[in-house]
Amino acid sequence: MIQDLYKQKKSLELSWEQEYNESGKYTLNMVEIDERIKSIITQIKLEEARLEDLRNKISATRPEVSVAT
Repeated sequence: MIQDLYKQKKSLELSWEQEYNESGKYTLNMVEIDERIKSIITQIKLEEARLEDLRNKISATRPEVSVAT
């Protein structure tokens, strides 16, 4: 899922760049693309935080073994 979000972000960034190259100025369409990019960045951050939380829960529940010597 997170890889798909990164792909969407990259695609939107390329669309933004192409729009700029075509018009030579900041257009309303570029504003909309910026808003979609910000939304995807937020989704990426939330997904990364969720994955990190899962990793933390897994490591917290990992049994600890001590070897008495």
